[in-house]
Amino acid sequence: QVQLVESGGGLVQPGGSLRLSCAASGSIFSIYNMGWYRQAPGKQRELVATITSTGITNYADSVKGRFTISRDNAKNTVYLQMNSLKPEDAAVYYCNTIPPSFDSWGQGTQVTVSS
Repeated sequence: QVQLVESGGGLVQPGGSLRLSCAASGSIFSIYNMGWYRQAPGKQRELVATITSTGITNYADSVKGRFTISRDNAKNTVYLQMNSLKPEDAAVYYCNTIPPSFDSWGQGTQVTVSS
């Protein structure tokens, strides 16, 4: 089981950028495929980006070309660089394994996109 702590969210204007971080502990982080998920008010949680243990990435169509997921196994951290943010990107962002571990959900980090 891996413990996860997200950070880096905040308020940004449309078109702006944020970089989210997810620090992992408690297990061998490097073996896990990881993902960034988000949940907006009144909506189901959705998977927006994934990265395998070997660094292969994949993205939801809604964020493709704007978001970049990466990982630093030496720091037990996965990142989400978000550019060209839109109001519809506003949500609480979480990281978790792929597939997600129920016990690994953290508090998430809030992203607000507003002028």
